[in-house]
Amino acid sequence: MRRLLLLTALLAGFAQAGEKLAIDVHRDANCGCCKAWISHLQDNGFQVNDHVETDMAAVKTRLGVPHGLGSCHTGVIDGKFVEGHVPAADIHKLRQRPDLLGAAVPGMPLGSPGMEIGERRDAYQVIVLDRDGQQHVLADYPAD
Repeated sequence: MRRLLLLTALLAGFAQAGEKLAIDVHRDANCGCCKAWISHLQDNGFQVNDHVETDMAAVKTRLGVPHGLGSCHTGVIDGKFVEGHVPAADIHKLRQRPDLLGAAVPGMPLGSPGMEIGERRDAYQVIVLDRDGQQHVLADYPAD
């Protein structure tokens, strides 16, 4: 009986490992870098629910994205916002932190996921917002 329980647990773990994480992405219809970021997410195992919006400012306000952290598109995973060109690995870190409301890469830094244009890579940070409204650096990405 114990072997059967262990086998069942093991098989359930394999099934969960193959499941994709769902993320909602809100974007403007004419944004090319938004589509490139969506491709980055899909390439890293996310199931993207793509929402084309006509008023991104209203979406950001509704989702609680602070004005200074804004970028062109906004994702939502586990009830948390993901603003701008946040790398997939940092979205996984965000999901592990119940104390955080969201993560953002402000602006549109060259070299960030979805902004790989040419050889240039700007330095950028992934900023997180905690439940007290304080901003902290989750990750630093140096310029090349």
